[in-house]
Amino acid sequence: MDWTKEFPASILMCDNNGIVAEMNEKAAATFADDGGYALIGKNLFECHTAVSNEKIKEIMDQKKPNIYTIEKKGIKKLIYQSPWFENGEMKGIVELSLEIPFDMPHFIRE
Repeated sequence: MDWTKEFPASILMCDNNGIVAEMNEKAAATFADDGGYALIGKNLFECHTAVSNEKIKEIMDQKKPNIYTIEKKGIKKLIYQSPWFENGEMKGIVELSLEIPFDMPHFIRE
């Protein structure tokens, strides 16, 4: 079962060297101008600015997520970039990009 394929959020995964290993349909569409599925096998460090590359290295070195929101072309997104692990060993980074409403409910539950 490949639940990620048609999931309505962009999912992109790279290995510890920054090589794109997997992406779902939404990620391929999001990065269509950059090659879409052809980005699989390419290095993230060759596709980003120096500032972005430093952030990628920081995520890998600290093994902690980087979480923020952006607005692009009138769409607000939550970006969640996090190391992924297998048997306790870091194997790379996963980026989730979810479209979110500008006015989103926030609940405090106790």
